[in-house]
Parts: sequence; structure tokens; C-alpha cells
Amino acid sequence: MSPKALQVCPTPGCPTLTPQGRCEDCKSSALRRRRTDTAKGYDTRWYRTRAAYLREHPLCECEEHSAQPWIIRPRATEVHHVDGLGPLGPRGFDWSNLQALTKRCHSRTTALEQPAGWNDRE
Repeated sequence: MSPKALQVCPTPGCPTLTPQGRCEDCKSSALRRRRTDTAKGYDTRWYRTRAAYLREHPLCECEEHSAQPWIIRPRATEVHHVDGLGPLGPRGFDWSNLQALTKRCHSRTTALEQPAGWNDRE
């Protein structure tokens, strides 16, 4: 079995040869730049608000499921910020800005609302 050929790190401007993916320096640099959940506002206050909202709205509130009778609507597991700004936005804890969704519905909704439009299917 022959060894894998080395390739250039895919990070723009990095000339390091690596067997696969990014080099160790670029990996650690990317991790340092990434914001933590707490820095994005997802702290204890948010998790308490989320739990309270899911207690009051236990079923999925997306357009697809809200038309179904309550008996067959799936249980919500995530809370979505309708304005897309998260807990640091001006209405981050305003219940009128929240929506209870299933994981699948939340992922779909978030993908469609991304500024870059990485999932433009409708």
C-alpha cells in the first residue's frame, strides 16, 4: 500500500503540505476565531426562556405542521428566532419573536433564511 500524496492546505494563502484537509496551524486558527455559544447570547437566560417557551408551545408551529390537527402534529424540540438575530437581537427574548419547531423544520427554515442562500430550494 503506497502512502497518500501530500496536498496543499485548502486555506487561502497557506502553502503547507498536508496528507488530508487543513494543516494543524490553520485548524487551530479557525477554532480560535469561532465564537462560542455563550458569546452569541445562548446563555442560562436563553436556555430558561427556551424551556419555558417549549412548555407553553409543545407542538411544531411551522406552516406545514400548524395546519394539521393537534393530535398528529410533531413535538417541538427547538425554538427559532423569527427575526433571525438570535438572543442578542433587540427582540431576543420577546415571545412574539419566537417559534417552536422540530429539528427538521428549524434546519429547513434557517437554511432558507441564510443571507448567502446556501439552500435556495423552495
